[in-house]
Amino acid sequence: MKKSTFGISKSQIPNHYSPMKKMIRLLLVDDQELVCQGLRAMLNLEPDLEVVGVANNVQTAIEQVEILKPDVVLMDIKMPIMDGTEATRMIAQRFPDTKVLVISTFDEDDYIARAIKAGAKGYLLKDMPVEELAQVIRSVHRGYTQMAPGLMEKMLDVILNSNRTETKPDESEITELTPREAEVLKLIGTGCTNREIARQLYIAEGTVKTHVTHIFNRLNLRNRTQIAIYANSMMKKAI
Repeated sequence: MKKSTFGISKSQIPNHYSPMKKMIRLLLVDDQELVCQGLRAMLNLEPDLEVVGVANNVQTAIEQVEILKPDVVLMDIKMPIMDGTEATRMIAQRFPDTKVLVISTFDEDDYIARAIKAGAKGYLLKDMPVEELAQVIRSVHRGYTQMAPGLMEKMLDVILNSNRTETKPDESEITELTPREAEVLKLIGTGCTNREIARQLYIAEGTVKTHVTHIFNRLNLRNRTQIAIYANSMMKKAI
């Protein structure tokens, strides 16, 4: 097991907080009670974040999501009986308005890949400063996908290798997309919803959905988070 540090700078994470916006409701899921208590105390100091519940196992977490309807769930990956990956999948399927952000001490490919494929909107490491965690939570709530530095490229390789049976593609694969699909891809990478993309490109939301489906098929990706990771990786390489 390799332990990594979370060194993302605040300038890399959009800060969408303003005093007029409503509180972001959080549910903490971790089998270590001290971890939950510490996170709860620190996150509740943020003016726009509110920890509305804590769960120490997956069953309780699902029940809490149904009752409390949190905006973001902070999910540990290693849990007793049923792991955080399965909980993430259940939440993503049953409660699509609730976003799951995995926070773990593990940075192995298998853990990251399973979490993202299950529907997690980000994967972070537990040794990050709490003020940066707060910024990431705001960003995920807004619709962005967040990965700890060094994990984005790693995750892209894992996704493409696991999704494809043929040879792994390189950056030239982006040319398979039409110009409009490439525009949609970039906007997904910035966290835009289908409705927001439709407004920006002056097209119908149904047309956006069709483009997204084509992107899935052309790039052989499985969910919107994978598209966002792919888009961000391609944009970084283009700089």
